Amino acid sequence: MPFESLELREDISISKVVTIHYFEYMSDFSFPGESHDFWEFLCVDKGEVDIIAGDKPHTLKRGQIAFHKPNEFHSLKANGRIAPNLVVISFECSAPAMQYFEGLITDISETARYLMAQIIYEAKHCIATPLDDPYTTHMERCTEAAFGSEQLIKLYLEQLLIHLVREQLKGGGSAPAVVKSIKQKNDAIIYKRITAYLEEHIREHLTIEEICRANLIGRSQLQKLFREQQQCGVIEYFSRLKIDLAKQLIRENHHNFTQISDYLGYTSIHYFSRQFKKLSGMTPSEYASSIKLLAERP
Repeated sequence: MPFESLELREDISISKVVTIHYFEYMSDFSFPGESHDFWEFLCVDKGEVDIIAGDKPHTLKRGQIAFHKPNEFHSLKANGRIAPNLVVISFECSAPAMQYFEGLITDISETARYLMAQIIYEAKHCIATPLDDPYTTHMERCTEAAFGSEQLIKLYLEQLLIHLVREQLKGGGSAPAVVKSIKQKNDAIIYKRITAYLEEHIREHLTIEEICRANLIGRSQLQKLFREQQQCGVIEYFSRLKIDLAKQLIRENHHNFTQISDYLGYTSIHYFSRQFKKLSGMTPSEYASSIKLLAERP
């Protein structure tokens, strides 16, 4: 009996992405609004923002996502207190299943957060256009993109949407299986506990030994866990957290660089500036100027 192939059904298929953004906005940023003939979603990674979808106002907090259907007017503004970090992705998709996303505002799971992080990661390796420019209307490809990056963006985005649909359907009697995280359950629990510990002690100077002792984990296991999750060691990850918070404080514009350095537990403003440049590619002054320049563009 001859073999017969099975043509795989695609409930959600995306072939065109319009924009991929990761924004670090000032606390007083305001976007007057727009509408366009493709889908867009906004997810709050840090802080909170006020949005208008159609004619309805909403406040989105960390870990929440909002979808705007084609031709729906939408605007956003920061609340004047907290400098928000946002993921914004727009794309074309005409699948009937997209009805699930009309007017959708919901909390996201760790799986969804991971998939969005992977999209941003791949975009950095294949898109030459800065991901933090809110005025981008056309993305340029990198001349030497990592192999398969664009395809992975498509796959991760489709997987994200499928996961969100399944989450919406879970309340039914025959809920489909949720997309599994690539992390083992035990590792995920340990990782979450340690990252929470690092965030709680972000103003301190921590050593690997102190982190291990406080979280009852061996040094090699700790380093292996962060290599798998963040592609770096735990101390580098902790330094990134500090610099991310420093960026937020700079954007909120309530403290000078010396005060921020002291607040984050750096021994000197010079060491703070060196680490800031090492991890962000620019000095604190250059970062502040670049953020203001983007915000002031017409």
